[in-house]
Amino acid sequence: MLTQRWRPVLLSGLAVLAIWTVAVAGYQLAKNSRISAEKVKAYVTSVDLSRLSGDARAKAIRKLADMLNALSLDERRKARLDRLTWGWLEQMSEDEKSVFIEATMPTGFKQMLEAFEQLPEDKRRKTIDDALRQLRDERNRIQNSTGESPPEGTNAPPPLSPELQAQIRTIGLKTFYGQSSAQTKAELAPVLEEMQRVMESGRPFRGR
Repeated sequence: MLTQRWRPVLLSGLAVLAIWTVAVAGYQLAKNSRISAEKVKAYVTSVDLSRLSGDARAKAIRKLADMLNALSLDERRKARLDRLTWGWLEQMSEDEKSVFIEATMPTGFKQMLEAFEQLPEDKRRKTIDDALRQLRDERNRIQNSTGESPPEGTNAPPPLSPELQAQIRTIGLKTFYGQSSAQTKAELAPVLEEMQRVMESGRPFRGR
């Protein structure tokens, strides 16, 4: 009788345990399959792009683009600041760079270009300054969290000289971006993505 009385309790306990086991396994599976900057780095390091050609090379570049697009905002920023894809970019042809950059630009980037051109010059300047400041702050945060100080220029965001800033503010970011080479677009990608974040925050439009 005692066994009959406790059987439902035992079965309920086993059912709860099974549910938790499945949940934990699912969480671990999702965690392991989640793309991170470290996984991007591991992939780039494990594949020698210079040895690939044809479809295999195009497939490898597409996979890298897909991995970047799957990153969270913070992980994507870290990957950009660490220049994890820089070794591959230097080996790509101009056409490959153009396709790769187009594929990895965040959603809404072209709309951001349009919106930036509608801003008055002082707002453009403030947007650029805010983007550069946020990149510097994030780079410092990453370095402080790891306790490492990388070689000069390794993780620094691409420089945006006063002359280049003046061109962007004067002729418009859309025109400047359209006239730039694939190499220039790649170098400026972290700054441009950070500018999009600033624009999406709404700060440049306040007080208009």
